[in-house]
Amino acid sequence: MSTDDLEDFEADRELHLAQEYQDVAGMFRFAIETERRFYLANKVDVKVTGDGARPLIEVELTDAWVWDMYRKSRFVPRVKILSFKDVNVEELPREDVVDLDQA
Repeated sequence: MSTDDLEDFEADRELHLAQEYQDVAGMFRFAIETERRFYLANKVDVKVTGDGARPLIEVELTDAWVWDMYRKSRFVPRVKILSFKDVNVEELPREDVVDLDQA
């Protein structure tokens, strides 16, 4: 496999991932961004422990979707994130969230 073939393969996977994100984004209430990954989830629990310059941030997600083009299944029931770096949790606007009971 040449370098060009590998780059084409990765670009194709990234495009499919972006299209999947557009398809599923309305099913989730929160967008979560860490240094390593991006997630969508319907429930987020954040705990900060320790004092000082480097507190531990523990984030538990329920009913989540993971932005990772190498995962076979991006939908996961529970995710636990441990980080010493910034974690951004954003509640998505309600009009963007699909109410599955009424759909």
